[in-house]
This record gives sequence, C-alpha cells and structure tokens, in this order.
Amino acid sequence: MFSSVLRALIIKELLSVLRDPRTRFVLLGAPVMQLLVFSFAATLELSHVRLAVWNQDNGIWARTWVERVAHAKFVDHIQDLHSEQAMRQAINLRQDLAVMVIPSDASRNVAAGRPVAIQLILDGRRANAGGILLGYLQSMLAQYDTENGSGASIDDIAPVRHWFNPNLIYRWFVVPGVGGILVTFVTMLLTALSIARERELGTFDQLLVSPAGALQIIAAKIVPALVVGLVLGGVMTAVAIVLFGVPFSGSVLGLLLSLVIYILSVVGFGLMISAVSQTQQQAMLGTFSFVVPSVLMSGFATPVENMPTFLQWLSLAIPLRYYLVVLEGSFHKNLPAGVLWNSDWPMIVIALVTLTVATLFVRGRLQ
Repeated sequence: MFSSVLRALIIKELLSVLRDPRTRFVLLGAPVMQLLVFSFAATLELSHVRLAVWNQDNGIWARTWVERVAHAKFVDHIQDLHSEQAMRQAINLRQDLAVMVIPSDASRNVAAGRPVAIQLILDGRRANAGGILLGYLQSMLAQYDTENGSGASIDDIAPVRHWFNPNLIYRWFVVPGVGGILVTFVTMLLTALSIARERELGTFDQLLVSPAGALQIIAAKIVPALVVGLVLGGVMTAVAIVLFGVPFSGSVLGLLLSLVIYILSVVGFGLMISAVSQTQQQAMLGTFSFVVPSVLMSGFATPVENMPTFLQWLSLAIPLRYYLVVLEGSFHKNLPAGVLWNSDWPMIVIALVTLTVATLFVRGRLQ
C-alpha cells in the first residue's frame, strides 16, 4: 500500500513537471543558457584597456617598458601625456583607466642599480578593473625586470606561482560555481512551487482525502527535484568540461554523492517555503529571497573570512557554502575522501534539519 501510493504520487509529480514543454525548457534549457551567458559575461579578465603614460624619461629602459605595455594583449590604446593637467583630465573624464608616470631618472637609476618607483594612478570609480590592471602591470614589470637583469625595481619580490590554475583562467573558477548556483535555483524553485501549485490548482484538497501521509507526500515532492537536479548537475559538469575546457581531476562518484546530499539539503528549504506560501508568486519570491543571500554568503564571489563575524556564523547554515568547496575541489584539486566528508557531513545535518521541519510544516497544512 505504501509503495503503490508513493509510486503514484511520484509519477503524478513527474508528469506535472515534465509534460509541459515550457517547463522542461525552464528546468534544463534556461540553466544551460544562463551558464553560457554568465560564464562569458561575468569575466574576471581585463581587455581593451585605455591607458595613459606620462613618460618623463627618454632613456632606453623607459621607452622599452612603455613599448612592451603598449603591445600587451589587454591594452587597446596608449595615450601619451606631457603635463599634470592632462593627467588629471584623463582620469576625471574617464578617458583612461589609469595613468602610469615614469620619473625622469628611471633609466639612470636602472643603469646604476638603484630602485625605480613607477607611479600608477587608477580610477577609483572602477576599482575592480583597476585592481586587475595593477596585478597585470606588476606581473609584466617583474618579468621585464628579470629579463633585463637590472634588479632595480622589484628585485625583492619572489616569483609568484598559482597552483591549480597556473594561467589564472577565470572560466576555470566561474563555470563550476555558476553551475552549482543554477542547480540550487532550479531544484529549490521546483520544490517551492510544488505545494503552492497544488493549492492554486485546487488539487491540494485531493491530497487531504487521499490515503497518502505527510512522509509520502514529501517523498513524492523530493524525488522529481532530485532527478532534475542530478540531470542538471550532470549537464553542467559536461558543459564545463567539454565546452569550456575546465579540467576535472576529482572523483565522479564522490561528486555525485555530494550532489545528492546537497540537493536533499536544498529541497528542505524549498518545501518549507512552499508549505507557508499561498500562491506560486509567493513561492517564487521566497525562493529568490533565499537564493540571493545564499550566493552572496557562500564564498562564490567574496571570501567568507572577509565577512562580519555574524555573517560567517550564518553562512554555516547555507549548504551552497559546502557544495562549492566540493564542486571546485573536484574540478581542480582532486580532493581526498576525508576532505569531501568534511563538506558532506554539514550538508547531511542541514538536510536532516530542513526535511524534518518541512515535514512538520506540511503535516500542519494537511491537518
């Protein structure tokens, strides 16, 4: 009796989700399109930079350095300046992202083995791009100084090596994280709309008179979200590997088990939202209200350690924080089983708590 009722409920939920072509597109097609758009649009690389240079030195070292910067791939235009007023105008009118000032004694100091101080004035209104540009120029200057053997400007700085992403390819970082976020949104929205949709369509009253209990109803709501989440997670992983060339060095089985645990922890929040929502619109607003802060506090864009203490504590209850560690680690680091477990068990605890609370909410609605 239990299995037949549960099987019937699961089939009903799957048919209600998958029989509509528009719903199928929203669940699978739209996330793939969003992954492509976000991965290309949310770039952490810099290109087509307009840079101004005030070269007060006519020496060969300074001229060669300016020539190298002008031929860099990320530089689109170099503007020559000859006064402080022109320098201020270039920044104030947003003509250039930065102004590089080379002192008049730069080449003489290099020849004499003395340090050279190159000033870089950045447009603070574009702080993110300015910080990236500063890193680019520092790396170029380090290489230029090494090739010339002068040891003048940055001889005390050790060479920098980037593990797991040697060339700092931004898509290697962005694509896995965006895939995890889209799985979060789709699975949570699917469960958040489930009970609210039943209530709007009038079929919720049929559940009240059916032989199904609260546990069976919750299980029937979880299985479609679990199936869709697993399929979507697999598609996102395949797109990251095949289309974007992100290397996958971890365990497929370990990532799959973590994905199952993660989906279970997410659908618990979705069922709670669905149980307290009277309409599908309220369920959608509740989903957005949960997903957006979760992404901000997950460590995807900014380190959790940089947040205020109370937000760091609050982020411990966000499953996306742990799943991103598993996801990015599976792609780049080949995390051992012990490290995976350190991220899996908090998601198990969150899943147990959220599913228990969701069961109480749904049972209260059925009475």
